[in-house]
Amino acid sequence: MKDLRTALEQRRRDGLYRSRRIAASPQLPGRRIDGRDCLSFCSNDYLGLAAHPQVVAALQAGAQRWGVGSGAAHLLAGHTAAHHALEEALADFVGAPRALLFSTGYMANLGVMAALPGRLFQDRLNHASLLDGARISGARLVRYAHLDMQDLQRRLAAAPAGERLIASDGVFSMDGDLAPVVELQALARTHAAWLLLDDAHGLGVRGEQGRGSLAQAGITPGNDVILMGTLGKALGTFGAFVAGSEDLIETLIQQARSYVYTTAPPAAVAEAALAALRLCREEGWRRERLQALIGRFRTGAEQLGLPLMASATPIQPLLIGDTGAATRLSEALEDAGILVPAIRPPTVPEGAARLRVSFSAAHEEAQVDRLLDALGSVIKG
Repeated sequence: MKDLRTALEQRRRDGLYRSRRIAASPQLPGRRIDGRDCLSFCSNDYLGLAAHPQVVAALQAGAQRWGVGSGAAHLLAGHTAAHHALEEALADFVGAPRALLFSTGYMANLGVMAALPGRLFQDRLNHASLLDGARISGARLVRYAHLDMQDLQRRLAAAPAGERLIASDGVFSMDGDLAPVVELQALARTHAAWLLLDDAHGLGVRGEQGRGSLAQAGITPGNDVILMGTLGKALGTFGAFVAGSEDLIETLIQQARSYVYTTAPPAAVAEAALAALRLCREEGWRRERLQALIGRFRTGAEQLGLPLMASATPIQPLLIGDTGAATRLSEALEDAGILVPAIRPPTVPEGAARLRVSFSAAHEEAQVDRLLDALGSVIKG
């Protein structure tokens, strides 16, 4: 039997050990974590909706009406009018014929991969849920170089005939860069393949009304285009959905094991997500403010000569390289009262450890300036 303690001790020595923090306050820029007040730049609450009073009130009212737990899977007795209304609202939001709720984005990607047969072509830096979904499906996985459409074209052309699915993040969660969505769709059509876009970090942030990366590219889900979006990032609640054609959604209801064999999310959470979706659509100033904060940070980081990676999204990585150095910088920032996580292998490749700064519309300009001052001190010395 493997010695678990020895393996854990080795992880500590390698600077790869992960520890949980305990928060004692809501998801806001100013937080109380591990008994200390800090300024957080490590949340995916991009629009600042996780603690919004209207979203909180919708959750409370939903609990009063529906109770706390759904009590069953969707296909038994767990699918309520609240779930159904949210699916219809999400389909309308992204312009798809239908949408289907899942408990998490991870489960949504696993469900799609397992339900659709064929050879799978994936960007090398895709999220772990897409890669794990491919492995669980048992299909042949072909990985192409990051954002390299020529490499994808070569691999598609060399593959035997048969069903195919191309899968990519819309916004890559560790680099903050963008998938070439138009080119991906063109290749999918040329090679008679499905296109699955995981837009967990684009939905709510990109496109008109925050409709996401497909909308930004003038593409709607349906026919051969599948969208996976999450509710726990820009929409500030919990869960995920898949949007696409009528036949796709019915196939997932019948065959996606991660949908069929799990308890439905609480209906109260669906009510909260509906409230968040309304705010996302109606309050475009949140995206405008978010972009202004990103621009302020990038300008300041460039002036300081910080190792900033190319990103126009709320995900702003600072490439450090060495795992130990990234960990020490993150700890130095935490000592200064600022929470910025060090992202280390295997989440990123060896030699690509970084500080992952993420922004929310709830941040203030003065807080961005405080972050820049702290980064200048700990990185530039």
